[in-house]
Amino acid sequence: MADPDEVRQESDRFSLRSSLLVPASAERAYAVFTGALADWWVREYTWSGPEALAAIGIEPRAGGMLYEIGPYGFRNDWGRVLTWDPPRRLVFTWQIGPDRVPVPDPARASEVEVLFHAGSPEQTRVDVEHRYFDRHGTAAEGYREALTAGWHELLCRYLATVARTSA
Repeated sequence: MADPDEVRQESDRFSLRSSLLVPASAERAYAVFTGALADWWVREYTWSGPEALAAIGIEPRAGGMLYEIGPYGFRNDWGRVLTWDPPRRLVFTWQIGPDRVPVPDPARASEVEVLFHAGSPEQTRVDVEHRYFDRHGTAAEGYREALTAGWHELLCRYLATVARTSA
């Protein structure tokens, strides 16, 4: 995993912002974030669990789903792509409640925006904002606090995956 100090975070009551530099072009950084989710997502963060998870991914288009496929064809759509603009911007709903129950109503879901800022052909700054936690109701602040640690781990793993696959 990457050095934890490489992911910087700040938050306010209902949003979390994370930033990191990855050793890859914006195109490669975007491709790993969206197309290699199974390589860096923490399998323990899935409903299927590490042993039974068959696939996790993002359908590459506006309106596409963020999904998990588990045993016996179980599928859980846990987000929807709102903006698909490679290699610059990705926005999706986060339709997982504080109790880890799926939130089918997108109006009650938080939102994640990922921006890829090309610094050079070998380096990209990735900014991730998870916002609108207030849509999750009374548990919003605690959920944001819990996901602060969750996003930190995910982004350290993402950075390590980019570094490993770009070498």
